[in-house]
Amino acid sequence: MPSFDVVSEIDHQELRNAVDQTDRELAQRFDFKNTDSSIEQKELVITLRSITEDRIRAVRQVFEEKLVKRGLSLKGIEWGKIEEASGATARQVVTMKAGISSDKAREINKLIKEKGPKGISSQTQGEQVRVTGKKRDDLQDVITLLKSSDLDLPLQFENFRD
Repeated sequence: MPSFDVVSEIDHQELRNAVDQTDRELAQRFDFKNTDSSIEQKELVITLRSITEDRIRAVRQVFEEKLVKRGLSLKGIEWGKIEEASGATARQVVTMKAGISSDKAREINKLIKEKGPKGISSQTQGEQVRVTGKKRDDLQDVITLLKSSDLDLPLQFENFRD
C-alpha cells in the first residue's frame, strides 16, 4: 500500500550557512559600520543584536534574504519581540520551529479527512504524520492539498513508497 511521511524539519547546515552569510554581510556593508550589529546561533535559537530597533529590522531583512536564498522556509520562524539590552543596545531572539506539534498533526489529519480523496488515511507518529492510500495519484493529491493549505509550518514529504 503506497504511503509517505509529512515532516517539518530544518536543514541545520543550511541554517548555519545563512547565519554565517548574514554575519559576513553585516561586517562588510557600509550601513552597518559602527552599529555593533551581530547575529549568533545556538542550535535553533538565533539572536540578532544592534544599537537600535531600526538596525535590528535591517539585520532581520538581511537574514530573511539569506534564508530564502538557501532554500529555508520563513514559515518555520518565530520572531521574538525587540528588547532593550545592556549598553544601550537592542536584541531580538528568533526561534526556528522544527517538528510537527500534536495540535498541528491533528489539524493536518483533519484537513486530510475533510478535503482529501476517499480511501486516504493518516496517523500521527511522533513528530510526523504518515499518510497511506490505495492509489499513488491520491497521495499526490494529498501532497498538493497540504502544500496549498496555510498551516504556518514548513512541510516536507519523505519516504514515498509504493
